[in-house]
Amino acid sequence: MRKFFLIAASCLSVLIISAVAQAQTIVGDYVETRSADVWTGPCVANGEVNLTGDQAILAWRVTRGTWNGVALDGLSVVGVVKAGATLGDPYTNPYPAKAVMIVDQKADCDQQQALVSFAQKMAGELLRNVVRVEVAPIKIEVTHDGGHYGKVTMRAGNLAGIETRNITDRDHLCGNEETFYPPLTRVSDPMVAFTEIASYQGTGLNLTFQATSQRSAFIGTFAD
Repeated sequence: MRKFFLIAASCLSVLIISAVAQAQTIVGDYVETRSADVWTGPCVANGEVNLTGDQAILAWRVTRGTWNGVALDGLSVVGVVKAGATLGDPYTNPYPAKAVMIVDQKADCDQQQALVSFAQKMAGELLRNVVRVEVAPIKIEVTHDGGHYGKVTMRAGNLAGIETRNITDRDHLCGNEETFYPPLTRVSDPMVAFTEIASYQGTGLNLTFQATSQRSAFIGTFAD
């Protein structure tokens, strides 16, 4: 009987280890940009809160991995969001938000569904209310420079696009800038970046937008 319990305990340990290993089965690159500075000082942030910051673009590029048993290696997904208030402001509720999902044209039907499910799990309430799903060619390029992220470019057909660069000394306005808002989803080692351009020209959100020259992006990696 003691031997049985030892075997059972051993099997349980294997199952737990296996479950943990399966949970970490999807990794890749992430970029987001918002319609308000995320790296800023109180002087700028207080002038933007409740006036802007209610729009966002989130993009994931899967390097390798599966979701719900579906292989997503090399595929990407983008979420475009219109919220009800400045995202990240602790004093207002931005939900419910509306979201348009853009899935990779290279993905088959099962992969498209898995990509949307993955993005919703990563972003939670932000992508819960999907009003439209689009299919488009998605290209995300991440340039690494000396161990740090350099330029990031995302293009989802003619629907959405992002271009970022590193924050530099010339991007200081107040002199007391900090990471004022956290990323909108789980990101490993997030780094703030300068948004050279972020645009959305699709339908479903009752708006299109184009923003330039903002300190409004995060880039990093994900693992889940």
